[in-house]
Amino acid sequence: RMDQALLLVSNELPAPGLNLAARSGSCHQCLYQFLAFVPPSNESLRKPGTASVMVDTQHPLTLLLNSSVGDRDICKIQYHFGEFGNYSLVVKTLSTSTQTVSCDLIINEGPINSYLPILFAFLVYMGILAILIAGRLLMKIDPVRNWVYKKLNPRATDRMINSELGSPNTADSINCDPAPQSWSTGSRQRLRSLDTFRGLSLVIMVFVNYGGGKYWFFKHESWNGKLHFPSTLFSRFVFIMGTSIALALGSMLRWGSSKWKVLRKILWRSFVLILLGIIVVNPNYCLGPLSWDNLRIPGVLQRLGFTYLVVAALELLFTRADSGTWEGRFPALQDILPYWPQWIFILVLETIWLCLTFLLPVPDCPRGYLGPGGIGDFGRYPNCTGGAAGYIDRLLLGEKHMYQHPSSGVIYQSTMPYDPEGILGTINSIVMAFLGLQAGKITLFYKDQPKQIMSRFIIWGVVMGIISAILTKCSKEEGFIPINKNLWSISYVTTMSCFAFILLLLIYYLVDVKKWWSGAPFLYPGMNSILVYIGHQVFANYFPFKWKMQDSQSHAEHLTQNLTATTLWVIISYILYKRRIFWKI
Repeated sequence: RMDQALLLVSNELPAPGLNLAARSGSCHQCLYQFLAFVPPSNESLRKPGTASVMVDTQHPLTLLLNSSVGDRDICKIQYHFGEFGNYSLVVKTLSTSTQTVSCDLIINEGPINSYLPILFAFLVYMGILAILIAGRLLMKIDPVRNWVYKKLNPRATDRMINSELGSPNTADSINCDPAPQSWSTGSRQRLRSLDTFRGLSLVIMVFVNYGGGKYWFFKHESWNGKLHFPSTLFSRFVFIMGTSIALALGSMLRWGSSKWKVLRKILWRSFVLILLGIIVVNPNYCLGPLSWDNLRIPGVLQRLGFTYLVVAALELLFTRADSGTWEGRFPALQDILPYWPQWIFILVLETIWLCLTFLLPVPDCPRGYLGPGGIGDFGRYPNCTGGAAGYIDRLLLGEKHMYQHPSSGVIYQSTMPYDPEGILGTINSIVMAFLGLQAGKITLFYKDQPKQIMSRFIIWGVVMGIISAILTKCSKEEGFIPINKNLWSISYVTTMSCFAFILLLLIYYLVDVKKWWSGAPFLYPGMNSILVYIGHQVFANYFPFKWKMQDSQSHAEHLTQNLTATTLWVIISYILYKRRIFWKI
């Protein structure tokens, strides 16, 4: 199967036989897991004892062979097996006098290169991009543009020539935007970099949710540490939502909307997002019709809705319709100091998270436990997955109303339900959105000053990076608070905010400052994010987004299917963009 290799163990040692166990290199402080018993050799027939097992190829493995009697270690081997490879492990005695045992790993059949489909897909998309760029450049040449226009619309061209209007100019060409003037004016005022940022995150999220070609690095990290693609996407959504809140609320108030009217809109939008998350986009539909007995209450849209409610209401309470220059003692901090009550509120929230996480007593678990449970921590706390965060969810929501298959179950073999969108982590998602709100305030207070905006994005990114380095001690497991997407730890928030500020800076520079990039194609799904997100979930199992594959163990087929589905949603969002259809809540 995918992510597996075949290992044949040959034991030439006499009785009593061997036990083969393994431990994944990505499993921190884990117990060895028994794989197989290897019988002793048959001395009369001079035939070694054999056993065959499937081993994981996603991460390096440590293999441990010990005697089935007495538990004496025979040998230990560290190796990263290749996908679909065929290996032999030969255990034999080198010297009968010294009882020296050797364990030799032999490659019977080499593994396949499972990454070639990614390279091929990359080259295909680069080829399409090159063709589009070449076409765009050719359309800037008057004879070529006029010829294309004539072929596509000959009657209109003839009328223009006969009426002596001359050849079509740029405004009349096929590349022109037929939208009303009001639309083009609004588009110029809108920061395209925000929609591009949101669309980029959404497109990658759709690809990952559809399977990501079944590659392990397109799956969520089991617990602490390495940030795979999926672990960075939701946080970007939360961040850019905060940025949009600052711009949207300021715009509504400047247009004369009362704060009560805006508050009603905030409440309605939050309610709709939470309702869509519970009723429409609920993973428990795979169990049949929804029932209160097994209804998952937390979720992505639910967390977005509640986070939006808190941050938008907090901003509404202190925002001003006029975002002009602040006449205080420190004008360089005009986007921070006038909003000191907001910062106090956020600090109080974070203090609550820290106290609950590290001080709340959890039955049968050490205080302040942040581990995955299961076989982690040498199996001492198997039912403590998530520590206080998991305990609060199980206590308030009930185990049946939580996510039943957390990512920790794959490597750490934890059996307790744990919800990555649970109650306690929502506090830090509010902090993440608030940092995004800060990015929005920067763009408001320093509009038409791109150097000021970019310099502040850099400063915030560096500050967040320094905080992350301190909290984690620049290590995966040994820091004060490790980076953990499942827990939404504060170090995860500061790290993701660092990346978000830097990424937004780059996109803002390319799209809105230099205008070297229009934001396409990510701009289009970014302007219809709710529709694309809900649509890709609802129609995930329908053709043409999914079809029966000839070989379900082929990365190439999965990658083709997942990229096709993702590309279709980009095309759909482009068509909706051209038709001016946007689904807003």
